Amino acid sequence: MLNDATTPLSLLATRRSGKPRDLGDPGPTDAQLDAMLTVAARTPDHGKLAPWRFVVVPMDRRATLADKLVAAFRAERPTAGPGEVEAVAQFARQAPALVVVLASPKPDSHIPVWEQDLSAGAACMNLLHAAHAMGFAGGWLTGWAAFSDTVRDLFGRNSERIAGFMFIGTPSRPLDERPRPDMERLVSRWIG
Repeated sequence: MLNDATTPLSLLATRRSGKPRDLGDPGPTDAQLDAMLTVAARTPDHGKLAPWRFVVVPMDRRATLADKLVAAFRAERPTAGPGEVEAVAQFARQAPALVVVLASPKPDSHIPVWEQDLSAGAACMNLLHAAHAMGFAGGWLTGWAAFSDTVRDLFGRNSERIAGFMFIGTPSRPLDERPRPDMERLVSRWIG
């Protein structure tokens, strides 16, 4: 259900990222999450390849995920301190909903992999917009886990990469507005 208090353009203009550690209950129901994922899949996709996949990690599997993340982290960084290990364990337990988005390019296609990766990023952004439109907040994280082959193998194949860990829930405090870029520095008009 769309957040009726705002127009579609104001939804786009007011979306802010929530820190996953600050996102709590209520989270989206399974039906709401499925609706968000349906919106996320309506992304620009040159060649109609769907070069991305969504892996939902239910709350009852988060402790298992935390254990697997810690094992991978310790194997890759054996000198890590207890604080670092605890942060990895807590990573998996944030927010009521977690969707791992995988960039899943089709290398045999004539569509460049770079374009396919952009489509995966667009799917992540659509997921965040859908969450916002439904009254939730989302946070898109990468970090060590997104670049670990061991972690990637928990969700996907060698040809895939983790585009992001998408955490969704209800903000436990007002979302911070971050400084936005100076549009005069970013936008120019081409005159030929």
